[in-house]
Amino acid sequence: MSRTEIDESYAQFRGAWRLFALGLPKGEVVERADVFITAGHVSWALMNMAFLTRPVETEAQLEHAVDSAARYFEQGPHGWAFTLTPDWLAPALRERADALLAARGLKPGMATTGMVADRLLEPVRPLAPIDLRPVRDEWGYNAVADVNASSYDMPQALGREALAAPGIYGPESRGFVGCHDGAPAASTVALRVDGIVYIALVATLAEHRRKGAAEVVLRRTLEEAKQAWGLERTVLHATEAGAPVYRRMGYRDVTSFCSYFSSAKEA
Repeated sequence: MSRTEIDESYAQFRGAWRLFALGLPKGEVVERADVFITAGHVSWALMNMAFLTRPVETEAQLEHAVDSAARYFEQGPHGWAFTLTPDWLAPALRERADALLAARGLKPGMATTGMVADRLLEPVRPLAPIDLRPVRDEWGYNAVADVNASSYDMPQALGREALAAPGIYGPESRGFVGCHDGAPAASTVALRVDGIVYIALVATLAEHRRKGAAEVVLRRTLEEAKQAWGLERTVLHATEAGAPVYRRMGYRDVTSFCSYFSSAKEA
């Protein structure tokens, strides 16, 4: 990994969540010197996220950034999250990060790996037969929301509040839903962030997993992104379950991330 790619991965994370927030009816983005706040102002804490703006060397710097975000989110009723990469913390500070955030009511809730690919590898096996439908209307918005809510064990209503807003699916977005017997089974959404294709909302319903559906939908979404924007370099943040699929497709690891969730509502 390189410092440039670590910084790129964090910037892509922030940039994607910025687009999510600005696409929501009540969402807003607040840029401060030490913290970048992307507030969807929805019940799903994952969509109310804060990030560092630069690497930090001291406990005081980290505490100041977290406290600044906390003061913002405490004004509203929803839970929120703070996302970090250890590579942006001084070595001695990495060991203290969990305790510092725990003292502020934030607990580790989601670990991801930042990954990048300049282009995809050819499939290692035949792609699964699945009906692919572009995300262009209310049906598509709801399908993406429902598949992701189910995958994260969230109520359907909260998923739709956070992810079914038409504003998310504007000119900087391309998405597809994979269907089985006419019903949504998997989803992927690509966002154009600073000249790179950011892959988000990759999810598959439990009964359709391990059948290759996610790879088919992801590949089709990236094809559409290339046609629309002329871009091939792609960044994503993978869960432990998804990372092997992405590595097989040609993505490589850059850095790790942890999202810490407020005790008010954990992911």
